[in-house]
Amino acid sequence: MDNFNIIATTFFGLEGVLSEEIKALGAQNVKILTRAVSFTGNNTLLYKANYFLRTALKILVPITSFSAYNDKEFYDYLYKINWQDYMAVTDTFAVDCTASGPIFTHSKYLALKCKDAIADYFRSKKGRRPDVDTQYPDLRINVHVHNAQVNISLDSTGIPMSKRGYKTRQTEAPVNEVLASGILKLTGWDMSTPLVDPMCG
Repeated sequence: MDNFNIIATTFFGLEGVLSEEIKALGAQNVKILTRAVSFTGNNTLLYKANYFLRTALKILVPITSFSAYNDKEFYDYLYKINWQDYMAVTDTFAVDCTASGPIFTHSKYLALKCKDAIADYFRSKKGRRPDVDTQYPDLRINVHVHNAQVNISLDSTGIPMSKRGYKTRQTEAPVNEVLASGILKLTGWDMSTPLVDPMCG
């Protein structure tokens, strides 16, 4: 299958160790961004990234980028996307949005506008709209807005590992698994010498 663009998000400061993890999986065109690393690969690599990357928060597949200077332009561009390429009207979906800059200041409002555009698109094509499921959707859409720049991606990860319920108990201030893995990798620990955890509580 042809390669496509993929973006792995992470915490600020962990971009370097994440890029090394990605390179070890055989990814191509690896580039360090702010709180993220972009690369190219196929579906096999996409699954491997979700399964093996310890310092990634999310694995996103970009589908489009555009500029919008008001909510109407934002809605209109989203409505024009051929959403049938990514989901069926019987599928459920959810939208996660982050926004920064002076143009768009309410990420929840943008998420609602995106949901409206998708619902209206299917209503015009199929006569009905897909349902929203914020917990376990068939398709999770990531919207990232900075100033007028809008990036739309498909979220291939879903619920982060730290929230998937494998823990029966949590302490009052748990360390995120991605951050913990990143700290270990930054120390250069070779996994053969004894490890002393200064944050064990």
